[in-house]
Amino acid sequence: MTETSTNGTVTYDVIDRIAWVRFNRPDKRNCMSPTLNRDMMEVLDLLEFRDDVGVLVLSGEGTAWSAGMDLKEYFRDTEAKGLGATRAVQREAYGWWRRLRWYQKATIAMVNGWCFGGGYGPLFACDLAFAADEAQFGLSEINWGILPGGGATKVAVELLPFRKAMYHAMMGENVDGKTAAEWGLVNESLPLDQLKARVTEVANVLLKKNPVALKATKDAVRRVGVLSYDDAEDYLIRAQEAANSYDNEGRKEGIRQFIDDKSFKPGLGAYDRSKQKA
Repeated sequence: MTETSTNGTVTYDVIDRIAWVRFNRPDKRNCMSPTLNRDMMEVLDLLEFRDDVGVLVLSGEGTAWSAGMDLKEYFRDTEAKGLGATRAVQREAYGWWRRLRWYQKATIAMVNGWCFGGGYGPLFACDLAFAADEAQFGLSEINWGILPGGGATKVAVELLPFRKAMYHAMMGENVDGKTAAEWGLVNESLPLDQLKARVTEVANVLLKKNPVALKATKDAVRRVGVLSYDDAEDYLIRAQEAANSYDNEGRKEGIRQFIDDKSFKPGLGAYDRSKQKA
């Protein structure tokens, strides 16, 4: 059954341990507003530690994923209230994006349509991203006289080669889902009518993984990118030790099935968690 956030700007369903979360402002191409930012944090709070949720998929109602920030509500109306109001809405937006970056569950962006400007924040926050060929990606800020803020410039530099990031930010031209995949903004692009099936397939693979190892892995990938090799090496040792302290039996069971039972090969899939001791 579809659930709706307090102010109606986010909807979600939980089906077979996948939480399908959607921006719900289709008439505004799912532009993010201060209200949506608060609702999204509410929904993330509700879902993060639910036992019946293993993967969160973020998408949009209607024909858009998110066309970025609502220019009227987020900029004009807020700026009219002064710097304090501006800083408050910035904290709310960046807050839920940050929350999503370090979320307890695996996360997937399912980009079904327009993804512009501020939409790059949650796009990057998700662990994996899949787009429709028909989707449109753009940093249009330069076209109306500002720089791509809200972390969008950082996202472009993180995900794209330098020359493509510079071109993308300076030209203000849109690229489709196929180009976004070629450039590295998303993992894959495929026809819209095949998008949900592919995301479901990927989500079901993730659901078979050890959840403690999955959380440690996604955190490690984000952390080590800004570390020296030696610092990364040390971090990963400590991260593995910390993960073992939460789920040492899971690690031992995987090794047992590989070495003793010879019933599983790590390169071909996850170990059978149903055989793990409680």
